[in-house]
Amino acid sequence: MDDQTRIELEAAAFRAMRHHLMEKRTDVQNIDMMNLAGFCRNCLSRWYQEAANDRGIDMTKDEAREIFYGMPYDEWRDQFQTEATAETQKAFEKSFAENVGTKV
Repeated sequence: MDDQTRIELEAAAFRAMRHHLMEKRTDVQNIDMMNLAGFCRNCLSRWYQEAANDRGIDMTKDEAREIFYGMPYDEWRDQFQTEATAETQKAFEKSFAENVGTKV
């Protein structure tokens, strides 16, 4: 497989994952994704921002989140995010530190 085809397939897979998370499974909470998989929608938007910045494209965290979420993050959070339990929040602190490398 040539590099261009591989890049196009990877991009298509990313778009399908984004669509799944943003359109079909808005019920899945970021905190649960982080606790189970070590990444969430915010991580995906951060990786998008980092890729843009690495290519000399100025992009803020908020701009990347709006691109990924399809709306301002605060709006998405208000529509779809639910309160996490104390137990879930504690697990998140551990997962965040292990996967992102800093304390929440």
